[in-house]
Amino acid sequence: MKKFIKIAAIVLVAAVFVGTFVFLYQKSQPEEVSYQILRATAKDLKQTTVATGKIEPRDEVEIKPQISGIISEVYKEAGQTVKKGEVIAKVKVIPELGTLNSAESRVRLAEMNGKQAETNLQRMEQLYKSKLVSDEEYEQTLLAAKQAREELQAAKDNLEIVKEGITQSSASFSSTLIRSTIDGLILDVPVKVGNSVIMSNTFNDGTTIATVADMGDLIFRGNVDETEVGRIREGIPVKITLGALQNMKFDATLEYISPKSTENNGANQFEIKAAIDVPDSITVRSGYSANAEMVLQHVENALSIPESAVEFSGDTTFVYVLTDSVPMQKFERRRIVTGISDGIDTEVKEGLKENEPVRGLKNEG
Repeated sequence: MKKFIKIAAIVLVAAVFVGTFVFLYQKSQPEEVSYQILRATAKDLKQTTVATGKIEPRDEVEIKPQISGIISEVYKEAGQTVKKGEVIAKVKVIPELGTLNSAESRVRLAEMNGKQAETNLQRMEQLYKSKLVSDEEYEQTLLAAKQAREELQAAKDNLEIVKEGITQSSASFSSTLIRSTIDGLILDVPVKVGNSVIMSNTFNDGTTIATVADMGDLIFRGNVDETEVGRIREGIPVKITLGALQNMKFDATLEYISPKSTENNGANQFEIKAAIDVPDSITVRSGYSANAEMVLQHVENALSIPESAVEFSGDTTFVYVLTDSVPMQKFERRRIVTGISDGIDTEVKEGLKENEPVRGLKNEG
């Protein structure tokens, strides 16, 4: 029995030893690695850049009052169309007390002077009929009376303007009626009845009564990095994608590149503008966020490979060309000269021929 146990123990130790040796041997052997095989093919490549920005009307005007006062009527609201000269709101003038007193005093003085001038004229007419005064004296008195009448009317008009901001004789040119200066769509009416408004002056921009824009003429306004601005030019085509209408692209034409950069998060960027062609059947609103795609370089029928197959080492690029696949894949490292890239495929100028197999990504499993 003891002999049997001894033999079993020896066999068990030997089995463990052999098993360990086989396991370590297998682990020391190189694993067979399989790679995807890609082909160099000819295709059109476009290198593009994308500028972020927003959509806005080319002509957007802020309508401001020509007189200070309080909004008494608002005739339009945002979203309505308006014609040039059409009334948007009405301002009621609140006269300044000192100016009102001066205007009233001027009227009283003009009335007194006018009464005296009329009395003098009546006396002069009686003397003139009796041929007791010369023609010259009569004409001077008549002129003085006419001047007094004009001064009285001017004083009354001035008082009316101070009180109401308008005279009856100039109602069609009223500065209390706020009119649109262009044809377009009202984007915003930030005031309500009862709001105080002030006219534009040297020290103040004035209160905005309404914002009106021509929505038939839209532009994209965005920014391009300084590393790419040298490769675009005015007049090139642009593709616009809107955040609100992601399934649609709009044609546009680049029409402006700023001559001066602005700093944005530490990077120098240049403002660009592009005129957008929007079909009448589609409604585009002011302020939509948008991306503008522009072609920086374009090569037709370029020999290309997926960018994932390219190895970058400093300023040099390499690929691994398949030389044998039996029993294992074998590759040759080869230097190539690359051209433009569209982010997916890279142009190969030298080092590869069409349809040559190159190593791609490692196969999983």
